[in-house]
Amino acid sequence: MSDADADSSLDRATDEALALFADDRRRHHARPVDRPADRPADRRAERPAYDVDDALRGSAQAPFAYFPFDEIPVGGGVVDGGRSVGTTPRRPGPEDGAGSAPAPAFDTFPLIDVAEDEKRARHMTADATPHCAPHSTPWPAARAVAAAAAEALPAEERPLGDALGQVLAEPLVALTDLPSFDTSAMDGWAVSGPGPWRLPPPGEQDVLAGRPGTGPLRDGHALRIATGARIPAGATAVLRSEHGEVTVQGELLANRHVSHGQDIRPRGGECRQGDRLVPAGTVVTPPLLGLAAAAGYDTLTVTRRPRVDVLVLGDELLQEGLPEGGLIRDALGPMLGPWLRALGAEPGEALRIGDDADALYAALAGSTADVVVTTGGTASGPVDHVHPTLHRLGAELLVDGVAVRPGHPMLLARLAPGRLVVGLPGNPLAAVAGLLTLAEPLLCALTGRAPDEPVRAAPGEAVSGHPADTRLVPVTYDGPGRVRPLRFHGPAMLRGLAAADALAVVPPGGAGRSVEVLKLPSRS
Repeated sequence: MSDADADSSLDRATDEALALFADDRRRHHARPVDRPADRPADRRAERPAYDVDDALRGSAQAPFAYFPFDEIPVGGGVVDGGRSVGTTPRRPGPEDGAGSAPAPAFDTFPLIDVAEDEKRARHMTADATPHCAPHSTPWPAARAVAAAAAEALPAEERPLGDALGQVLAEPLVALTDLPSFDTSAMDGWAVSGPGPWRLPPPGEQDVLAGRPGTGPLRDGHALRIATGARIPAGATAVLRSEHGEVTVQGELLANRHVSHGQDIRPRGGECRQGDRLVPAGTVVTPPLLGLAAAAGYDTLTVTRRPRVDVLVLGDELLQEGLPEGGLIRDALGPMLGPWLRALGAEPGEALRIGDDADALYAALAGSTADVVVTTGGTASGPVDHVHPTLHRLGAELLVDGVAVRPGHPMLLARLAPGRLVVGLPGNPLAAVAGLLTLAEPLLCALTGRAPDEPVRAAPGEAVSGHPADTRLVPVTYDGPGRVRPLRFHGPAMLRGLAAADALAVVPPGGAGRSVEVLKLPSRS
């Protein structure tokens, strides 16, 4: 079965089951019911039924569609601690000492064989996906494995203009005092002592930025000065142009009080030579470039960008024009390069190799990149060649399937020391889930970038959880500390993602009154 079908069938079946289950529970207002006295003795201990409305009112998880942990629907059935306990209410029969009594509520079902019902639950929701189930890595663990799979790459010297987006490999230390001399903060007059002050003839001895300084300024005298110019020795303040008046006799008068040191930027006011300005591990931003230049730097020591090869798999993909004849446009090729660059990588041109096992083998074997990102072919369909090719190359699988929806057939493998493969599913939103689950923490490790601190927000609408897997749901900010889930969040859809600010991380079984959100690259 393809990774596309594996994702969509289980998600669709789960969503339908969640809705049906909630409707049924509210319709019946389930309460503990009497059990037939002669129920077979080898059944497991009976449990009191839950009233979903009471659970919603009393639970800390009220903003979400809440289901008790031991009664979560999967594909039309009910799960007890992750195990299915039936899909269709069974009417009591003669063996129960009853006639044609009404069908019992969901919570009256007895537990039956666990192993058999685990199989049944899987078959109810999706075809077999041997590469992802039953050994899928939990989502938080998968991210931790990816973060620990590599160390920061070696450092390199880069000119200031080429270092944007890279990570400082060593602290930024001031090479000089800032400012390196006393400077004027305003256009006006440098004055010495209390006024009024005597001025030289117009145009003579004006103090301009970038010009050599003048001689000392005597007490009771003033000079015209420009912003950024060196303060003459003996000056006690700068009088702003709008705060002074010049008389016909050539005297300068102040129309407000002038305090000592006013509008003078003293030498070393921002930093002293040797001060640590920014720690190692900081991403180089435009303001940081400006600070580095002001502090005397021409180059920066930064962690080398990881080189990434992108392999786009699939014979069904078009590079241009409208979809036709069973072909579809490649949505991942144009998207992955900019996204990887935003994560600090240096991606090459995407290579499209179709569903060709030998071409995939040659591309992986011949790549010298630090990371190879593949799209599609990670499930177990007839043309899904990623797993067999990695086995052929002797790769070590670090993550083989993740318990996340969408995107569970993703993988992380080590081809050789310093060479890793991130296998993304072929569905667009599922691929983005793989990108944020595995590629982002891996690239943070390679670039030496500290991971972002977790951010949480309250959902403005109910978001249901998957019984066993983490869900990643596109959301948009809906006021401070609030997010709103978006429609069009199927594994093959990009419409919701294109309008999203972040992905909400909904843990298995649902979440509480807040969820972790993964910020997406800025749309600006």
